[in-house]
Amino acid sequence: MARGRTPVRRRAGVLAAATAAFVLAGTATGPAALASGMPRGHDVSSHQKRVDWPAAWSKGARFVYVKATESTDYHNPYFAQQYNGAYEEGLVRGAYHFARPDRSSGARQAAYFVRHGGRWRADGWTLPPALDIEYNPYNKKHKCYGLSRTRMVRWIRSFSDEIERENGRRPVIYTATQWWRLCTGNSRAFSRNHPLWIARRGAARPGTLPGGWRYWTFWQYGTKGRLPGDQNLFNGSGSRLRIFARDW
Repeated sequence: MARGRTPVRRRAGVLAAATAAFVLAGTATGPAALASGMPRGHDVSSHQKRVDWPAAWSKGARFVYVKATESTDYHNPYFAQQYNGAYEEGLVRGAYHFARPDRSSGARQAAYFVRHGGRWRADGWTLPPALDIEYNPYNKKHKCYGLSRTRMVRWIRSFSDEIERENGRRPVIYTATQWWRLCTGNSRAFSRNHPLWIARRGAARPGTLPGGWRYWTFWQYGTKGRLPGDQNLFNGSGSRLRIFARDW
């Protein structure tokens, strides 16, 4: 992975400042927020294959999350091109892991993730690793992967503890409010030290946030748009995005 150096294509003025602090939940509205100075981003996986990063930049992409792993037996075959290519074009980028709590422990999946792209460095260009935990796409009858609410909270904690042990930083949590309520009992155990990436697509606002979170850090607001993959916003200014990447 490319680390510790300034991207070749973008040096000065990559991310212009608009605000100095996060905006509290509910104050920004959908695509209208794009005009307020919030950085636009996206998330990609093997479905997008080889991404044209200069084109993504020209269409407004300033950050991206790239799927690295799932469970302990899948690694995105396009990860290197997507992750390194985004960096070379000047995007702040990070990696995410798709959780399979029905397959193995959180700690084991976190360790696999770190070995295959989930490392973080405080260079201002690397977003903290993210945990994608949501409805089970493989068995709709087992939305919570067969885990009780207590066991699900323990699984997430196990994953987070291993990520912190490996990286010195807690992961971002990607989830939907309804899933979090259903599968964790709306646990408030993570809101203090885990940034929230809220999934609410096709709506004007992020809506009610789960589990004690007061604001969202990323909002996935659409599955289609001008950028490859899902469409996202960062809840702050461009300069704040770089600060967030470096430390939170």
